[in-house]
Amino acid sequence: MNPNPIRDREPRGGVRAWPFLVLALTLAGCGGGKDGGGGSSYPKLAATASKPRIALLMKSLANEFFATMAEGARRHQAGHAEVYDLIINGTKDERDLSRQVALVDEMIAQGVDAIVITPADSKALVSACKRARDAGIVVVNIDNKLDDQVLADQGIKVPFVGPDNRAGVRRVGEFLARRLKPGDPVGMLEGIRTTFNGQQRRLGFEDAMKSAGVTIIDSQTAQWEMEPANRIAAAMLGEHPQIKALLCCNDNMALGALAAVKAAGRVGEVWIVGFDNIAAIQSAIKDGSVLATADQHGDQIAVYGIELALKMLRGESPPADTTTPVDLITAESLRSK
Repeated sequence: MNPNPIRDREPRGGVRAWPFLVLALTLAGCGGGKDGGGGSSYPKLAATASKPRIALLMKSLANEFFATMAEGARRHQAGHAEVYDLIINGTKDERDLSRQVALVDEMIAQGVDAIVITPADSKALVSACKRARDAGIVVVNIDNKLDDQVLADQGIKVPFVGPDNRAGVRRVGEFLARRLKPGDPVGMLEGIRTTFNGQQRRLGFEDAMKSAGVTIIDSQTAQWEMEPANRIAAAMLGEHPQIKALLCCNDNMALGALAAVKAAGRVGEVWIVGFDNIAAIQSAIKDGSVLATADQHGDQIAVYGIELALKMLRGESPPADTTTPVDLITAESLRSK
């Protein structure tokens, strides 16, 4: 937690009083994950006379990472059912920007007390978040950071809770670089280029490859999705048969790349790395078809965001940013668990 928190400007009219009406817990898109019921850094939360309603709005519910995030939030709410009610929702895929904007507007219309959001786009979601703030709703940004300049232009501050993507990806890239030689060519599969985390992960891989003297000869966006990643990776391997590795900015794209490498008969020749530590990638790391990934503890990111929202609703000032852990995941680290 940032040791020098700054006071966020209150929404117009100040923070609303919590409504007396209690909304029953609504769940959607929950998948497997570690227990998020009490493993965070905050103390046990106290019950209140009237419970606030918190909406967790994510990107693609088809992505295992966000299913894990939802499960962590569900477990936390179940352990604090006397404290708050929870609405969980998300889009069908990570490119459905208009649907996520609509979800924010739906939560404003429902009069929720707080929105915890992982935005599909770092710039385009700022206006929707401003509408929520203007309605007196607390907004916490998790996972993918909203654009600082656009926030400043619109005159709002939204606290961010999430990992240092650039540093986390650099660790993955440095682990890969130990298996490469200076001058080796590699390809990269980027996420959505208008997202902050997509930009930071690209920069992290670039940092690691530049430091090792490795050449990124092709870099294209597969928009976080498996099927586009499969097509693009297959084309890269055909156009650049000398490629030694594929740098994938999330695990969905790493799985798509793996399918392309298998189809080309090059498993063991082309290294693959990812980011997110979903279950399917763990299996591939264990069998050696994927080299490494990073665990940003998706089951806890939403929990941190929810707990920050509750503190803000109680009148506490948020920090400027809260940086959450990222761990390198390899076959060795998985065997040690």
